[in-house]
Amino acid sequence: MPPFYTLSSIPDALVKRLKSLHLHTMTPVQEESIPAILSGKDLIAQSKTGSGKTLAFGIPLLMEADPSSHLPQALIITPTRELADQVAAATREVATFKPNLKITTLYGGTPLRTQADSLQKGSHILIGTPGRLLDHLSKGTLNLSNISQIVLDEADRMLDMGFYDDIVKIINHTPKKHQTLLFSATFSPKIEQLATKLLHAPQIIKVQTEHEAQNIVETYYETNEKFKTLKLLIGNYKPDSLLIFANTKNDVTALAQKLQAQHHSVIALHGDLDQTERNEAVIMFANGSKKIMVATDVASRGLDIKGVDMVINYDLPFDKEVYIHRIGRTGRADAAGTAISLTGTHINPKTAYIRDRATEGDAKALRAPRDYHMLSEWDTLCLGSGKRDKLRKGDILGTLCKEIGIDTKEVGRIDLTQNRSYIALHHHVTDKVHKALQNGVKIKKRKVKGWVL
Repeated sequence: MPPFYTLSSIPDALVKRLKSLHLHTMTPVQEESIPAILSGKDLIAQSKTGSGKTLAFGIPLLMEADPSSHLPQALIITPTRELADQVAAATREVATFKPNLKITTLYGGTPLRTQADSLQKGSHILIGTPGRLLDHLSKGTLNLSNISQIVLDEADRMLDMGFYDDIVKIINHTPKKHQTLLFSATFSPKIEQLATKLLHAPQIIKVQTEHEAQNIVETYYETNEKFKTLKLLIGNYKPDSLLIFANTKNDVTALAQKLQAQHHSVIALHGDLDQTERNEAVIMFANGSKKIMVATDVASRGLDIKGVDMVINYDLPFDKEVYIHRIGRTGRADAAGTAISLTGTHINPKTAYIRDRATEGDAKALRAPRDYHMLSEWDTLCLGSGKRDKLRKGDILGTLCKEIGIDTKEVGRIDLTQNRSYIALHHHVTDKVHKALQNGVKIKKRKVKGWVL
């Protein structure tokens, strides 16, 4: 793949920033999309999860954003707040090449007033969900009169969620002359309808949407005792990280509780959790302090969780596209992955497409140690201070290693949000760090409250 510096008009500061993030070459969707976007064309891009689409539209938006303008110039509409956060994190990482550029997220779970205050101070790129964007428009706290670029991210998912009319209403508040970029994993009749309504002579880019067979090994097991089979699968395969999908919030909660009772390190993720709880669930799974995540389809798309060894469909998804996105959580970035589905013993349309593409496994051949548990050696320590307090990962690591005396090998992933910081610590040192903070050890010359999640 060609390096980023081969793009015409890309500034040296941006190339330097991309290199610092170990981003040297473009993915196929980036190679095709970025020049088209920079030329001003409307665009329909079809690409799979994990293909690099966020920077495919994010890099041109950042290049063209003008920090001297007070009003927002680019609007990215996403189906979920998780995806909004993911897009914001990816673009903010790159955006440091351009000083004073502000990226604002607008979604539920955060007070409208807080977001309105942030908008009043000025913003350049907005990332939001349809419902919350309409809330701000109805209250007059959002001005889209200067928008020149609109991105519809995971447009197929938004249409599946019934957001067609909301998207049209939002875009009606923007100038008639603007560039529209539509990114979707599928190209359904609904997408064609939306494109016909909103896009003008778009360039169409298609990057392979099916996950490569050699990357994900797909297997199904016929069973009438799903939980028993699940326990055998866990013990037989011994994955380092496991994402299990169930179809309802109640099923997710019940299954997570059953696995916890079996002494597994597990966390649940579903739509009834508030935003902080959802963020923390993802962080604990991503940093390895929880080995198993049980989730509804809120986790099938829009969550940037790298290195998932195995996906298990405990409940079968309702259609093939959902299945594709579920199993796409593993085998990302050319890594190998395993996807397993638990089916009933009778054939029906719901399971036929899985049987057509996956290999049948023999549950009788599974061997699991009786005392095997997926336990983590890591804990997550939360600090009541984050980016808003100008806290950096280096500040935290310096305090842990120099002040408290922790070896760097005992510190895992560090995640910073606006108001909190999350540190993966080896369980041998968790109490030591926690007590040190309680006893007044300072980070960046300030006392910081800490607690173990």
